[in-house]
Amino acid sequence: MIQEAMFYEKLAENKVRCNLCAHHCKINPGKRGICGVRENCEGSLFSLVYGAVASDSVVHIEQKPLYHYYPGSTAYSVGTIGCNFRCRHCQNRTLSRASPEDADLGTLSSSQLISQAKMAGCQSVSWTYNEPTVWYEYTYDGAKLAKEAGLGTSYVTNGYITPEALEKIAPYLDAFSVDIKSFSKEFYKEICGAKLSPVLETTLLAKQLGIHVEVVNLIIPTHNDSPEEIRELSRWVYEKLGKDTPLHFNRFYPYYAMEDLSPTPVETLDRARSIAIEEGMRFVYVGNVPGHPHENTYCPECGTLLIARGFFEVQEYNLTLEKTCPKCGEKIPIVGEYAGNRNHIPDAE
Repeated sequence: MIQEAMFYEKLAENKVRCNLCAHHCKINPGKRGICGVRENCEGSLFSLVYGAVASDSVVHIEQKPLYHYYPGSTAYSVGTIGCNFRCRHCQNRTLSRASPEDADLGTLSSSQLISQAKMAGCQSVSWTYNEPTVWYEYTYDGAKLAKEAGLGTSYVTNGYITPEALEKIAPYLDAFSVDIKSFSKEFYKEICGAKLSPVLETTLLAKQLGIHVEVVNLIIPTHNDSPEEIRELSRWVYEKLGKDTPLHFNRFYPYYAMEDLSPTPVETLDRARSIAIEEGMRFVYVGNVPGHPHENTYCPECGTLLIARGFFEVQEYNLTLEKTCPKCGEKIPIVGEYAGNRNHIPDAE
């Protein structure tokens, strides 16, 4: 469904400038922005994918990954097509690079989205699979309805949304799983077709606006895996977002234009985690390695296993009702209640 876009300005000669993401595309009549789904129609900017769903499913919130947000819950997850990045390792390129004319898209109104989520027994709605910013109008309307219905909301995002757009949706957006792809300007330019600084600015703003933030870094061999870069990223998260911010180091698998690379060695991920802990981070995770012990949450004070995970879901939950470690009483920063079997929750000692 086509709908007039938010966050744009009209220019001379029927041109427009989109101010939704940090590209600030200047778009000629009849042309589209970098995302491929926002078009200048006779001097006005329109979204071509409002309510146009390419993928929807019910998944555990841990898949986002969001490990400290309503653990054990499920999220009704939806995505469309289009993206404002051009990542050479994109694993969803069939969505991110598709055009509205060629894609197989269903229609789901924002009210239907909320109804579907409620019927499926989900605790939240998540915009994911492609970059949620590019169908902002739909996510904004859906997020408002979700909050009215008592549902949580989350973005799985590259963090390129502008401050104005983020500030507007912030009252209705609970969680932000943001992919800081590298701490290198060159990486962002060469691998993603974007810039690093807007991502950092947006991530910090999300934190300041009271949105729950978890940071994801996909470690790609020979591109962003140096100890120096990992340390710089970890230090930035510690200083700007805080030591309790969940930080996920995920394993890369060869894909798309990077099929010539090898998967990330597990040793590299373990080293990254060690570096982040050296820099003061308290909750550092290793992802995309099934069965790895650091998918789990441990008490940063006494080392007690608090939340055991496997295959993107909670298998054991050992926090008290007060969200403290049952052994030493350390307060653990978890947003929301555990959605699983509450008989597993111990009393504090």
